[in-house]
Amino acid sequence: MSIDATLTSQERLAELDLDQLRRLVGLVEYDAEGDPFPVTGWDAVVWAVGNATQAAQFYRAVYGMELVAYSGPETGNRDHHAYVLRSGAVRFVLTGAVDPASPVADHHRRHGDGIVDIALEVPDVDRCIAHARAEGATVLTEPHDVSDEHGTVRLAAIATYGETRHTLVDRSRYTGPYLPGFVARSAGPAPKRIFQALDHVVGNVELGRMDEWVGFYNRVMGFTNMAEFVGEDIATEYSALMSKVVASGNHRVKFPLNEPAVAKKRSQIDEYLEFYGGPGAQHLALATNDILTAVDVLRERGVEFLSTPASYYSDPALRARIGEVRVPIEELASRGILVDRDEDGYLLQIFTKPVGDRPTVFFELIERHGSLGFGAGNFQALFEAIEREQARRGNF
Repeated sequence: MSIDATLTSQERLAELDLDQLRRLVGLVEYDAEGDPFPVTGWDAVVWAVGNATQAAQFYRAVYGMELVAYSGPETGNRDHHAYVLRSGAVRFVLTGAVDPASPVADHHRRHGDGIVDIALEVPDVDRCIAHARAEGATVLTEPHDVSDEHGTVRLAAIATYGETRHTLVDRSRYTGPYLPGFVARSAGPAPKRIFQALDHVVGNVELGRMDEWVGFYNRVMGFTNMAEFVGEDIATEYSALMSKVVASGNHRVKFPLNEPAVAKKRSQIDEYLEFYGGPGAQHLALATNDILTAVDVLRERGVEFLSTPASYYSDPALRARIGEVRVPIEELASRGILVDRDEDGYLLQIFTKPVGDRPTVFFELIERHGSLGFGAGNFQALFEAIEREQARRGNF
């Protein structure tokens, strides 16, 4: 299969190639011939927010995303504003209600700012929907075409955990800025990229339902199990959770799925489920090739990150395990960046505090150097940092 056929339209637009994507998000070799539900890659992350106009300004000014398309009352969409922003191969669609009776307003009232749709680009919408239906998935939107002067997009959608959906998108016959109904929109020169690709999206589900949703992705979408963290792997003295990771064949699309575990106090998953009002997407991992600069720029623009105690960096066991990395450990310590190593290489990562009013959705920045993992060696330090924030909010 040619590189052009393997890359998504968004990746080609971002001028990323397969070698870059292998480094950024840890792609693996994959034979798509026998895949009943082939997924090309991420298409868009669609948000429902309280004020899309201001949110679009925030992601432009702080996260360095570029405004590329718009839909709203001026384009004939009387229901809501929708701003399409991109950074590299990452595409956010920020939707905010205009009509008080809009479903977008209903979603925001229930959940606060959050992710409505994790859209995936696929080569054959009908094939994927036929397989999903046969495996018992709930089809929310039947396959159909939408067209304008730029061509035709074929779409359908299936339900997943909570009120989250996966819209399946075939853009092979389309050259427009996003979808029919959107117009190109710019807000000046493209800013310098802070992140280049989407590495993974984490979903939180209720106690006892993680395996059900792992089975859904295995059965309905042909995803494979990539990792599993249970028991002491993912616990502190006070709280615990369980997590399993499912991934598309080439690992371009990865979904860690978390559920709470019984412990002395409430875990971060319990807090999320309470304040989000049910299952949903907890955090997005944004892949960057320069996490130090990314952290410096974002912190200067007001982004708050979880703090890491100095003892993390002086721990002899950690220093022995991680070995040599591309920058001195002091550079990581000064920024609070975590480091982990596995048999394939190492990764650098850091987590923001929640990005909205509710303690729900947040971001991870990740820089991979061969590692295909998720920072398992950092779980203890990460979850203790989250517990400190929970305690400050009075939710622990």
